[in-house]
Amino acid sequence: MAEQLTLPEKPKSKLTLVKRIFIFIIIVLIYIWTFTSIEIRWDNIFSERTLANFDRIIPKFFQPAVEETGSIMEKMFETLFIAYTGSLAAAIIAIPLAFLCASNMVRNKFLNNIGMWILGAVRAFPEIVLAIIFVAAVGPNPFAGVLAIAIGSTGMLGKLYSEVIESIDMNVIEALEASGANKFQILFYGIFPQVLPEFMSYAIYRFEIDVRASSVLGIVGAGGIGTLITFAYMNRNWEEVGMILLVIIITVTIIDQISGFIRKRLV
Repeated sequence: MAEQLTLPEKPKSKLTLVKRIFIFIIIVLIYIWTFTSIEIRWDNIFSERTLANFDRIIPKFFQPAVEETGSIMEKMFETLFIAYTGSLAAAIIAIPLAFLCASNMVRNKFLNNIGMWILGAVRAFPEIVLAIIFVAAVGPNPFAGVLAIAIGSTGMLGKLYSEVIESIDMNVIEALEASGANKFQILFYGIFPQVLPEFMSYAIYRFEIDVRASSVLGIVGAGGIGTLITFAYMNRNWEEVGMILLVIIITVTIIDQISGFIRKRLV
């Protein structure tokens, strides 16, 4: 019986091994630098006062103030409306920016770079920072939260949308052009049918993220359930904080399940 021939293992390059060791050392040094620069006070963390606060506060989270359910749910619905309105606005605004960034739609590299810079600049600001800016501009109300969510989500959705547009089948576009279709016909019959399912899937997924983000915007005065968190914390009402956290957890879980089901049907 003939023996099976096996190819000899490819010898590992010494240069590759040196690179891996060098990268490992750099990572270790970064961790060491990070932990030494933080200046963690372990004596304060494990002090008797800290442990006493944990024993006093944490158990109250598990005794939620059920009597506050009505007011908490009202603010939770306001949070959902902020997230929905902001996500919807972002899903619409991101479309023209995505087409501007897509190299197979706009052949001008300069315009592509402008679109990418716009989306990159928007993504650089967290929603909480945008909320602070808009609260100063339009006042402490839910509209500031809507603006913060809309602008913050536009950057991410625009980036995702542009990648979807760049991955479409260009043969369909070429066939429509060869048959004499105009730009609007190509857009509505050649491009949108290919990208809309993924556009909607990403928009729904972003809505999930925005619900979580809008839950804390009220801390800086941008409306929603974060306002109640601030008041409950200032009054040291930990039972109410526990009820707020419970409502947020249940709401986010339900939204995750529903949106996950919808996204599976879309894509």
